Amino acid sequence: MTIRKVLSIAGSDSGGGAGIQADLKTFAALGVHGMTAVTAITAQNTLGVTAIQGVEPSIIKAQIDAVVTDIGVDTVKTGMLHSVEVIMAVAEKIEEYGLPAVVDPVMVATSGAELLKPEAITSLVDRLLPLATVLTPNVHEAMILSGIEIKSLDDAKEAAERIAALGPKAVLVKGGHLALDKAVDILYSGGEFTVLEAPLYDTVNTHGTGCSLSSAIAAQIAKGDGIVEAVTKAKMFVNRGIKYGLDIGEGPGPLNPMAGLYNEAEKSAVIEDIREAVAMVEASPGMRGLVAECQMNISMALSYAVGPMDVAAVDGRLTRRMDCVRAAGCPRFGASRHIANTILAVMEFDERKRAALNLKYSAEIVEACKAVGLTVSYYDRREEPEEIKRMEGMTTRWGAGEAVKRAGETPDVIYHLGDWGKEPMVVLVGETATQVAGWAIQVMERLGDD
Repeated sequence: MTIRKVLSIAGSDSGGGAGIQADLKTFAALGVHGMTAVTAITAQNTLGVTAIQGVEPSIIKAQIDAVVTDIGVDTVKTGMLHSVEVIMAVAEKIEEYGLPAVVDPVMVATSGAELLKPEAITSLVDRLLPLATVLTPNVHEAMILSGIEIKSLDDAKEAAERIAALGPKAVLVKGGHLALDKAVDILYSGGEFTVLEAPLYDTVNTHGTGCSLSSAIAAQIAKGDGIVEAVTKAKMFVNRGIKYGLDIGEGPGPLNPMAGLYNEAEKSAVIEDIREAVAMVEASPGMRGLVAECQMNISMALSYAVGPMDVAAVDGRLTRRMDCVRAAGCPRFGASRHIANTILAVMEFDERKRAALNLKYSAEIVEACKAVGLTVSYYDRREEPEEIKRMEGMTTRWGAGEAVKRAGETPDVIYHLGDWGKEPMVVLVGETATQVAGWAIQVMERLGDD
């Protein structure tokens, strides 16, 4: 098996959230072998940087030589290069070995600490930028490098084009600091602009975002992706890491670059839990009377889900067969967008509730749910805003949110009475597929007792 190798030339973060620590986590999560040439040692935590000790340029060059001459390097990622001497040393080695380089022009930490001496900016522009395959400045850095103020996407495009004239093959202006309702970045590559959008999450846990993004781009390039494809995949990777950022320390915590890897490790367990839940339901003949006209499904999300493809369900649903219920297919990820959207909406309020099973609606079923001790809430589709109705797949997300607000907590059961052309429905929402299957069986038995 060919092992792709990426070298991070950057500073060390004692808090583990940024710098080479974030880079190595990102490399591991994306399946490449990560190596380091440490440029500086920082004393920092979630509250800020308290001390910086630079590494001698000769030692930095020796680290690069040691790695390249023995192990080999497919792509380089540079981060904190704090002085003229360090920038010159790193540029010399990148040029000597002809290494593709993703350059993160780290100038100021999120906390406000200066990480690049002012006199080093000229060296960065003159010596390192012309060697960059991809340059990844944030808005503040892009303003310094381009000389223009950035307040809009058009400004960001102009800045990217100006910076590209300084030599980088491609420029990615990260727009996270722009006052927009989405996380929007501008990529300028090959004379063309690509606008990259992702959800904007209400979180302060974004430490290390720039480090992980540039290292993810480097990893994807090492694996053979073109620039646009590499940047697109890297943005998706980082966006998941931000959504599931780590709430640690007293200040802003780091993103979680391992979230995607944890998902991959969990997939077989999720599929197995759904299979067990299906077996439970199929072994309960009375369940046939609880199946809706649109049939039944059992679904479960990965712990770090961001979209329907991170949610598994029974392919073809569970259907009525004679005196029982049978699965039409096997569980797979992406099999049910409708029930997936319900789960994803509920997870916004309670990340533990990752599974769902739908039943037909009746007042008796709702009362049976209450009788077995489940918390019940509902939403009224007639109250759905018109702008939500026009957005594909958003009704269930809106409705789940409304049900949570109405209950004042995350309920175990969410139901609605339908609307024009929409069947009324009861959805059980729990922590595992087997848990919601067990609840459904209890509801069935309660109805039988009545």
